[in-house]
Amino acid sequence: MELAPEASTNIRNVWANSGGDKVTRDELRAWDNPDGVVTRVWDGTHIALFGARNETVEFNLILEAPESKATNVTVDISSLTGSNGGIIRASEAGQDNLFDYVGRDIELFYVRYLQIRGLSTRIFFGGYDYDERHIPYRCRRPYDANSKASGLWTDRPCHNLYYPDIAVPIELEQNFIIPAGTNQSIWGDITIPDNAPAGVYSGVFDVRENGTTTWRIPITLQVRDFSLPDLPSARTMVYVSSSNLSDRYLGMDCPKSSPDSPPCDQLPLLLDRHFMLAHRHRISLVSDNVPLARIDEAWRARLSGELFTPRQGYAGPGTGIGNNVFAIGMYGTWSWQTGSRADMWANTDAWVEWFEAQGFMTPTDYFLYLTDESNDYKQIERWSAWINQNPGPGQRLMSMATINVVTAAQHTPSLDIPTTWPVPGSSEWQQAVNMYLEADDKQFYMYNSNRPITGSFAIEDEGVALRALAWSQHKMGIDRWFYWESTYYDNFQGQMGRTNVFQQAQTFGSLERYDSLLGETGRNYLNGDGVLFYPGTDKQFPEDSYGVAGPLASLRLKYWRRGIQDVDYLTMAAEADPLRTK
Repeated sequence: MELAPEASTNIRNVWANSGGDKVTRDELRAWDNPDGVVTRVWDGTHIALFGARNETVEFNLILEAPESKATNVTVDISSLTGSNGGIIRASEAGQDNLFDYVGRDIELFYVRYLQIRGLSTRIFFGGYDYDERHIPYRCRRPYDANSKASGLWTDRPCHNLYYPDIAVPIELEQNFIIPAGTNQSIWGDITIPDNAPAGVYSGVFDVRENGTTTWRIPITLQVRDFSLPDLPSARTMVYVSSSNLSDRYLGMDCPKSSPDSPPCDQLPLLLDRHFMLAHRHRISLVSDNVPLARIDEAWRARLSGELFTPRQGYAGPGTGIGNNVFAIGMYGTWSWQTGSRADMWANTDAWVEWFEAQGFMTPTDYFLYLTDESNDYKQIERWSAWINQNPGPGQRLMSMATINVVTAAQHTPSLDIPTTWPVPGSSEWQQAVNMYLEADDKQFYMYNSNRPITGSFAIEDEGVALRALAWSQHKMGIDRWFYWESTYYDNFQGQMGRTNVFQQAQTFGSLERYDSLLGETGRNYLNGDGVLFYPGTDKQFPEDSYGVAGPLASLRLKYWRRGIQDVDYLTMAAEADPLRTK
């Protein structure tokens, strides 16, 4: 059975999936084979979802215009009502209150696309050289039984296609066009209130063309009789750059000018809105180094949970729950590095005394970020040992560095938190990991991504890639997953300058040449790396600016949230029956 349109329409097919299977802009799956798009979410006639209280469930509605352009298209969704009297509310926001989430349980997003002109090479572990299976499925060339590939860049099904990634609130794209021969994805997030009665909720998704309703798509949501926790079981840590925000939103470098003068006084609000959007995706942020003298004004509301309350416009998962992580001296920018052991003791004492005086209800991991990817192991060990030797409260401050775990075990035994790239496992590697995981006074973090060991953050990777990354974190017992950057808008490491992230998929590494197997390529060429938020205002590329004072989410942020929520399910199941979930 197939849903029929309400009126004459150029949108010939509608269908939905859960979002994990990315639909590129050129695909006309339902037009080619209506039965081929039937899944648990879509039976051909309606969208069917389920979830727990305090969970965000998502769906991706695909509108196909195979033969003629669809013009002046608008979409909206009704509130979902339950036979039990419960309501899950849909309420459109204006541009002025787009970041006020109170009373907005349902959000819709117009999805924008980015063209994949070359394969992300660094995080696909050289698979294009010796094992094509390391490449995401839709980017693989034909290969034989020994995984040896043949063909060129143009033989990769993903070559030059437009991949979905930018989730623009529908309020900012109220009337849009679907060109002939393409589709348009509309993403939906439904955050189930923690007080929603269990039961089945129903509503309608309307599509209009030139003011006429052409499709009415029923949607049902079964709310289970339990809640996901406010504090995620899979803990994260993602960096947001204040300098990149000030460059894009304000058009200037605020950290080097007066931070309290207009327009730089807008920066704290911009940062807070990134923290709030990340919190709604169950992600914890860290940011640039803040001296202890300014920690109260800059961070206390984030760590106490006050920022994540209705008074501040927040609603959703983790209401009133603090950010749960804080890095002192992010990327090794702490101020007393050239000092003595006594300086280390005095400063670590002061930080621990501040944290312990706050009495935060949310358990917060805080640590001194000693250095980033340094091979000066003697210095790392010296600093770590100084902290451990402190006779005062500073002894309780943990030390952290990005370093291979085997190297850490051998050369920096005093380091508390080695933070390691995903690398191929060996018995030596696993032995070192187990040592940290089993120690009461140590933690073990991992960071970034590397196929095939984990899913990756690349735009052309599968939609389930980051979901699988969270599963890997759970399976391995990793204390926290660190992603190096979320607002990397200036590709200085690739010497390519500012990136128009609304038009260019490549965000990291250099673009040096065209390769017959890889397409565009260069050293560390990566699509989407370091960008999980898109700037709501862009002073550097005003033609793509939406003029709103806050971030737009990537779909990759939403995929990662799905995996984090999966881990909450796994954790709760293990508490109920550890043997069956081992």
